[in-house]
Amino acid sequence: MKAVLGKKVGMTRIFAENGKITPVTVIEVTPNTVIQIKTAGKDGYNAVQIGFGNVKNIKKPQAGHLKKAKVEAKYLKEVPSIDIETAEGQEPKELKVGDQILVDIFNSGDKVEAVGVSKGKGFAGTIKRHNFSRGPKSHGSHNVRKPGSIGAMFPQHVFKGQKMPGRMGHIQVTTKNLEIVTVDKENNLLTIKGAVPGPAKGLIVIRG
Repeated sequence: MKAVLGKKVGMTRIFAENGKITPVTVIEVTPNTVIQIKTAGKDGYNAVQIGFGNVKNIKKPQAGHLKKAKVEAKYLKEVPSIDIETAEGQEPKELKVGDQILVDIFNSGDKVEAVGVSKGKGFAGTIKRHNFSRGPKSHGSHNVRKPGSIGAMFPQHVFKGQKMPGRMGHIQVTTKNLEIVTVDKENNLLTIKGAVPGPAKGLIVIRG
C-alpha cells in the first residue's frame, strides 16, 4: 500500500489540450516522516506511523515520542504499510524511523482513496440530517418539521439507532476510486479528480 498525509488546499480545474475541463482537489503533501514502525511481535500488529506538518505547543510525552525520529511537532497517522517503488532488479526498500516519504510515491493515473473528517454542520433536524419529508402546512397542522413517531406502544422504549435530530457531519469519511491527475514534486502538490472530504486546510490521508 502507498500512503501519504497531506493538507487540503482547495478545489480548482485543469484544462486539457482538447479543451476538456477536469475538476480537481489540490492536496499539499510536504515530506512525511516515518515516526514509528510497529510490528506484530512487539505491538501486536503491523503498521507505519507517519508525521506531517508542525503543531504549536507540543506536550512533553509527544516530544519524547518524536525525539527518536529527530523531528519536531507533527500530525500523526497510522497506515497498515507503505510500499516504496525501486528500480527493476533491486530489492524493495525497507522503511526505518526518520525516512521521508515524498509526494512522488504516486503517479498520474493512480487510483486512490481519500480519508478525511467531513465538515461539521452543527445540530440539525431530521429534514436536513436524514432527508425526512415535512408535514402539511395547511388545515391547522402543527407537524410541519417534526420527526413524527419514534416508536410503538410495545416494547415502550425507543430503539437504538433511531433517526433523530442531532449533530450532523464532523465524522471520518472515506472516498474511494479517485484518480490522481498530476504530481508536482517541486511544489509538493497532488491534484485529485473530483472532491475529497473535509474543509480547506483539513488533514487528508491518501491511500492507494
